[in-house]
Amino acid sequence: MDKDIAETLKKLSDKYDSMGQDINAYLDGLLLSNYLTYWDYIHLDTLLSLQSPKTDYPDETIFVIYHQITELYFKLCLHEFHQISKNGMIVDSSGQVKGWNSEINSTFLLERVKRINGYFSALISSFDIMINGMEKEQFSRFRMALLPASGFQSAQYRQIEIASTDLFQLMDKKYKGNNVQDSDHSIDGIFEHIYWKQGATEAATGKKTLTLEQFEHKYTHSLKSMALSYQDCNLWKKYQSLSTIDQADAHLVRELRQLDVNVNINWPLSHYKSAVRYLVSKEGDAPATGGTNWQKYLPPRFQKRIFYPDLWSEQEIEDWGKGWVEQVLSDKVLIRN
Repeated sequence: MDKDIAETLKKLSDKYDSMGQDINAYLDGLLLSNYLTYWDYIHLDTLLSLQSPKTDYPDETIFVIYHQITELYFKLCLHEFHQISKNGMIVDSSGQVKGWNSEINSTFLLERVKRINGYFSALISSFDIMINGMEKEQFSRFRMALLPASGFQSAQYRQIEIASTDLFQLMDKKYKGNNVQDSDHSIDGIFEHIYWKQGATEAATGKKTLTLEQFEHKYTHSLKSMALSYQDCNLWKKYQSLSTIDQADAHLVRELRQLDVNVNINWPLSHYKSAVRYLVSKEGDAPATGGTNWQKYLPPRFQKRIFYPDLWSEQEIEDWGKGWVEQVLSDKVLIRN
């Protein structure tokens, strides 16, 4: 027998022996199994069957596929956030968390944040493909069949926000000021005043839209549970656990700032740009499918949602998203005229 094969079989035997398993049974299974194919490995047939447009308008398929791609990229982001949250964790043989290493790996943190920024960059740069890839007339028709569904209901996007920063930073800005003495900063209290509620609440009556009610019914419990589990290991907490020298690392600070911009400026404004193209006309602005107030909800200058305010100057915070929005607003005027 080839020496390398014999050595590999010895290692396999030791592996299965340590688990109380018989290697011969596994080798028999290997003899019976089929070769792996690409289409089976990624479940290609299933993947390509997951598009179910609600109308016969051809461009709705583009709309569906793009949003599915978006959710897959979000899943990749959350995969990285999960690794970040666990980095430095000390776990015993039973899987119980016993504590944390005093030294969190700054290189590991930097590389994972880079990956997340890469995923968002791909999403943001590709959004124009969808914007320019659908006829406005088709979209204005098939969107009415989607009521009250809305991209607002993406739970994975909310999970990304929760994993990125202290939950306090996601409160509606009017509840974060020092002049608000009665704000409850517990998880339940923050969720009561979470910023995204304002995007799906009728301004005149304060009544929740059906879109928001559906979202809260399905996801509030799981999002609160996640907020609790990430309370001490979200990205900002992991950054703060680094040494003073590592926190000052220019590369890491740049990537954190870029993540802040990607999630809180570039991504919502990509949606705003899309809304301007498809919902603005000479007759006025059309409402979003979920009844969200997209004119006030999407622009960052209104929300001033910032994950890492300590990494920005007062002037940068004051001008948050201003240049981007001004450009889109000028495009909006051109569309109406």
